[in-house]
Order: sequence, then C-alpha cells, then structure tokens
Amino acid sequence: MARPDKAAAVAELTEQFRSSNAAVLTEYRGLSVAQLKNLRRSLGENAQYAVVKNTLTKIAANEAGITTLDDLFNGPTAVAFVTGDPVESAKGLRDFAKDNPNLVIKGGVLDGKALSADEIKKLADLESREVLLSKLAGAFKGKQSQAAQLFQALPSKLVRTVDALRAKQAEQGGAE
Repeated sequence: MARPDKAAAVAELTEQFRSSNAAVLTEYRGLSVAQLKNLRRSLGENAQYAVVKNTLTKIAANEAGITTLDDLFNGPTAVAFVTGDPVESAKGLRDFAKDNPNLVIKGGVLDGKALSADEIKKLADLESREVLLSKLAGAFKGKQSQAAQLFQALPSKLVRTVDALRAKQAEQGGAE
C-alpha cells in the first residue's frame, strides 16, 4: 500500500475512534466470510464491524487519544465501532461468540475508559438503556405516589381528629 493510502486509512480509523461511544476489539481467526456477515447483522445499525491492520489501527487509536488498547493489537484484529447503545452491541458480540467460539473478545474502550473482555461481558449482561430508563421512571413514579398519599393523609387525619374532638366535646357538653 502506498504511503498516502496508509495515511488516509489512519485518518479514517482515527475519525471512527473519535466519533464512537465505544470500540470493541475482537479476534476473528477461523470465521468465514458468511459468519462475519452474520456478525455484522447481529451488531445492529449502531455499530460498524471492520477488519483492520494492527499497526494502522494502533496509530489511529493513539491519535484519537486512546493508548490503553496498545497491548491488544496482536493477531488478526477486527474492531466494532459503536455509535449507539454499547449494551446492545456488547450483547450482539457476546451472543455471537457463544455460537461461534472462534470469535474472541479481546477488550475495548467505552467513553475513553479501557474495558477488559470480562467487563465487556458484564456490560452485555446489563439491560438496554430503554429498560433501565423505564425502571428509573417507574421508581420515580412510585416515590411520587407515596408522597401524594402522605400529603393526602395529613389533612384527612386532621379532619378525623377534629371530628373526634367535636364528638367528644358534644358528649361531655351533653353530660354536664
């Protein structure tokens, strides 16, 4: 490859690292082209899976400010650049790796922080962003409901207490 081609490839990879929320490095040795095509489909629309050259990708990652991945650039490497929900892509990689043991998750980066392969698997075990947000909204709604009941209980209790006092005064006033 000519030098300008390498520079263009590094620039493109650098831009992908900068524009991605996360990047996951994998080893794809032993996977067929058809299996790689299925893997790309399983990652969804918010991830791009690319087979890359280690040296150029290492240079691009360093130019993007990511130096924690340097040890992972050995053997055949492919990178999943995630622009959407990283949990969804991590699940896609994990599920594909279960069915195809030739896919090995090496590690990655999420919002500039390095992740080990085990941390990526833990990320895949999380529920999706939408589910977590709906659970949070449900918790807030429950707390608001409890607060509303508490605020309604105070005036109601006050009214019952005043009625009880009136009834007691009426009894005592009628007895005297």
